[in-house]
Amino acid sequence: MLTSYTYLLVNFFAVVICFIFSFDKRIQFHHHFGAFLKAAIIVGIPFIAWDVWFTHHGIWWFNDTYLTGFRIAGLPVEEWLFFVCIPFACLFTYHCLNKFFDLTWANAFNNIIVFATCIICIVAALLYRDRMYTLVTAVATVVAVLYLHFVARVAWVGQASLVYLLLMPGFFAVNGVLTGTGLEGAVVNYNPAGFLGIRMGTIPVEDAVYGYTQFLLNVYFYKMFTRTVSSAHPPVQQMGA
Repeated sequence: MLTSYTYLLVNFFAVVICFIFSFDKRIQFHHHFGAFLKAAIIVGIPFIAWDVWFTHHGIWWFNDTYLTGFRIAGLPVEEWLFFVCIPFACLFTYHCLNKFFDLTWANAFNNIIVFATCIICIVAALLYRDRMYTLVTAVATVVAVLYLHFVARVAWVGQASLVYLLLMPGFFAVNGVLTGTGLEGAVVNYNPAGFLGIRMGTIPVEDAVYGYTQFLLNVYFYKMFTRTVSSAHPPVQQMGA
């Protein structure tokens, strides 16, 4: 009976614990809900457009068995929620890890991470330019990391990459279910002609790269809007401090 709520439940369980603990006094992520929403919307626009185009052209498609049946622009409403719930869980985790641990040491690897990412993605794009998912993911990732490293000159690529690595158990849990782990069929199906065909369990390897790019951009805009709020409302200096 709950089968048609499968994708909705995946979104719910991905976000519910993070949302509850957002109000914990040691974490207080709820103070950053506005920054998160702005970041999620800005990053979500191109990714949703990408999603709509790919769905329309059959690069991937959704199994109605696991959906409630409501669609907007050809995408299930659950897919729209995905672009809010998953960034929320990821940014909450990023916020918590950086609040309680010093991960800045990972930024010493910024150049190596950017260089390796670009080389791997460029080679993949050149060798598999006929695979639309592989090609678009590789190009988007190269553009994103080059922009962040050389134009925006952010100092946290290594830090964010480490957090993304730590998010992998959640990634495998969510994307695993969506690609068919533990189900009779997949929630999201992929055209074999559109990707490499290399899967981590049931998950196409492109999903991990796609998620990495989405995560980096969400962190970038989240930090931008968090910084804007802090600048507009600087802490009150106490007399004699």
